[in-house]
Formats: sequence, C-alpha cells, structure tokens
Amino acid sequence: MNKTSISIALVLALSLTACIDDGEDGQQGADGAAGADGTDGVSVYVTRDDVVTSNANIAYAAYADSLISAQSMRDVLEAFVAEPTESNFTAAKQAWLDSREPYGQTEVYRFRVGPIDALTTDEAGEYILGEEGDGPEGRINAWPLGEALIDYVADTVDGDEGDGLSGSNIIADTTTYPIIDAATISELFEYEGEEANVTTGYHAIEFLLWGQDLNADLTGTGSRDATAGQRTVSDFTNVSGECTSGSDIVADEICTRRGDYLLAAADVLIDDLTTVVEAWEPVTGFHYANFVAGGDTSLALIFEGMGRLSYGELAGERINIALTTDSQEDEHSCFSDNTHRDIFLNAKGVQNSFNASYTRIDGEVVEGASPYDLLVVEGEPELANNLRSALEATMAAATVIDTKAETGTPFDNLIQEGIAQENVVAVIQALDTQTGYIEDSIDALGITTNDIYQDTEEEF
Repeated sequence: MNKTSISIALVLALSLTACIDDGEDGQQGADGAAGADGTDGVSVYVTRDDVVTSNANIAYAAYADSLISAQSMRDVLEAFVAEPTESNFTAAKQAWLDSREPYGQTEVYRFRVGPIDALTTDEAGEYILGEEGDGPEGRINAWPLGEALIDYVADTVDGDEGDGLSGSNIIADTTTYPIIDAATISELFEYEGEEANVTTGYHAIEFLLWGQDLNADLTGTGSRDATAGQRTVSDFTNVSGECTSGSDIVADEICTRRGDYLLAAADVLIDDLTTVVEAWEPVTGFHYANFVAGGDTSLALIFEGMGRLSYGELAGERINIALTTDSQEDEHSCFSDNTHRDIFLNAKGVQNSFNASYTRIDGEVVEGASPYDLLVVEGEPELANNLRSALEATMAAATVIDTKAETGTPFDNLIQEGIAQENVVAVIQALDTQTGYIEDSIDALGITTNDIYQDTEEEF
C-alpha cells in the first residue's frame, strides 16, 4: 500500500488543531488577568468531528501496517517452503510474530459494525456494511483453533479429543482434497457449521509453524513447561524419505502439502486484510467517508469499541477464562506462547484510540485530535485525566505479563496459579477500572452506545 494517502489525510486533520492555547494564564491582551482559563495545552478548537477523523486515520494506518507485515511474512514463508532449513524456519516464525504487532493494536476497531466485523457485499458485488459478524474477522483471527481439521494432533489435549475429518485432516486427506489452495481452505472455514473448525487466519499459520504446545511429555497432559509448540522443520522437508508428521515418517507429498497450506493461508489472510484496508482508505474508502461524516454516531462507536474490547473480549474472554480454567487451549496464541503480546497489544490499541496516537512499523507517528482532548475542551478535565491514568495503569500491568514471558515465564505457566496469580488478576482489574471510566466518558459526552459489558458472562 502507498503511504502517501495517510500522510495527506493527517495533514488535513492536523490542520484543524493548529491553534494552541497558552495554558492556565488566561487570555492575553485587553482582558489581562480577567481572561478565561486555558486548557492545559489542548487546542480550544478541537471538535467532535476532528476526533472522529483522527480515529479513522489511525485505523487506516494500523490496518495498512497489518497488511504490509502480512505481505512481508508471506515472502518469508515462501522462502522457507522453497528451502526448509532451520534458519529459514526460525525466520518464518519471527515473521509471524512481527505480523501480530500491528494487528493486535487493531482489535479496538472491532465491536462497532465496521469493516472488520461487518464487511459484506450487496447483490451487485459492491462492498457494504452488513450485520456484526458478517465481516472477515473470523477468517483473520478466530480462536481457539480446531487444529485437528488442518493437520495431525495428539490424541488428547487438555482432555479433549480432536475433531478432524473422520479421523483424517485436510493435509493428510489427499483423496478428498487433492489440491490445497486458498479456495480449498476458504470453503472449509467453519466446516459443518462448527465455529471451532477454523481453517484460515493468523492462528492457522501459527499452528502450522509451531504445532501443538504439548510440553515435555508430548501429550499435552503432563507438567507444563516454558517452551512453545514442538513442530520440527522435518515436517516441511523436501528431502525424499525424511518427511515427518511429528515422530512418524510419512509420504513426501505430506510435507509438500503442508507447505502449500502455509502459503494458501497467507494468501487468504492478505486478501481479507486488503478488503479492510481499502474500506478504511482516506478519501476513497467507502467506510472512511461514511465514518468521518458520522458525527456523534461515529464518536459513540469509538468509545463503544474501547469499552467492549477492554471488558468483555480482553478481560473476560481472553484472560479470565484461561486463568480460571487453567486452559492452554483457551489462551489466544497457544501454539507460539505469544499470548502475552496479544494482551499487551490489545490494551495498547485502546490507549492509542484515547490518545489518538499510533506508531507505525516504520517509526512514523500518526496522531491527531483525541478523545482526551475532547473531554478537556468539553469541561471534563478530571474525567479525562482519570481515564488516561487508568489506561496507563493497565499498560503497566500488561507490561509485567509481557516481561515475565520474555524472561522465561509465559502466560500458560502463569495461569496454572489460577486466581492467586496476582499479576494476571491485576491486568483484569485494571481493564475493569478503565471500562468504568470509558462508561463515564460516554455519559459525560451525551452519546449513545450499545452495552459495553455485553461480550462476556465472566464475573471478576
């Protein structure tokens, strides 16, 4: 994607916020000491429309980065499949990890009937927004994964048997699926109506690169260690007679088909991200145009996305369920042990939206008029600071989880302690607190949203 369009849009947006008050000293000139108080460096000209436009520009930048990094990953995967060496295998895994960095920060644009959640086509084949759930989010990021549908798995993991294709799987079933390509795996998404039968997206690629995280005993039922999935490079080898599926030597074509699946999944991911990016493209994107013209409706969607991600999806579904059930299968990136980054990046996306600031993968900072600015300008500086502080507290707590994983204690080890694990509990509590301030902000601004607590039945 060309980055010129986002820069032009930012110039237009930022030009609206160029006049900055001089702080608390009051207006200068004839009024003297009797002048009105300033707004602590916040532009007195920030409007609701400015905030909406900034949010749209940042959404485009984050999704564009996700597409760019997915394309880069696809190139690395292609090199690995062509030459499946240990070094190329390591590079392929790193490319997947890198691709998750921008995408994790886009999750805040869900739960607001936007392109990621609701993109569909009309009878003429034109893209429109349908109902929540119509969009490509599931194909892009659905979890947990029904991995038995894709490739070999251990007989039991956390006590659950696999649910493959009548004892087989797509990669092994050369008769039913003689060709593995983007069309094949797309058609099998949510096979037989089961949401767990996920065949595409980031986590399908993750599973193919890491395999199941079975720990030292390779059954998934023994003592949990600090390693990620145990897939070996021989599962992709192009050396005749050395192809494996785990510990078993299998036909050479299985390794070829596994490589085909890896590239097909990357192709589907790129196609889905492309449609989302094009919908958000400044000036020409149909959703961008509608969103920036949406006034208070769009402003409400910004806060709704922040609240619903904070409470239901992140605190509830992504953290609390895994914590209270001590389930590796319920952690977001269970194959790669990258869940700590999911938590951190999702929380960061909420903070990005409130501060209207996002750092692109090339280091460019995209920023503009923020919800924080708007609360200050509309007479709610205390609430603005309370929410800002709450977001910072969440990031501090998420940083602890991130640091523990980077220093040898991944999320799946932490959750073995259950609700006694104070570092994980601290993240949940911080997210709960910030959601309360998001709700207060919605009330203070007089905007209308759907229930921001609706996405989980978890209690914490």
